Amino acid sequence: MSTDPDDKSLAAQGRLAGLVIALSGALWAGAEYFGPGLGWSNRTLALVSLAAMAGFAFGLIVTFRIWRARRKDEG
Repeated sequence: MSTDPDDKSLAAQGRLAGLVIALSGALWAGAEYFGPGLGWSNRTLALVSLAAMAGFAFGLIVTFRIWRARRKDEG
């Protein structure tokens, strides 16, 4: 493992993106499964879905920025 601060920063950003994507998916799936049983309205489920999409978009943007930074470092 490299000791370069930039590599550590990119690795931390990658872990953050992965965590956000995983939690967004898990919370969305849980809300879709348990929400109707808890009596949540369609508006509430739509809000949860929008929040999950925002989490996925965040993860995608961070992943793209990591890819660009690593590509720039290569040459």
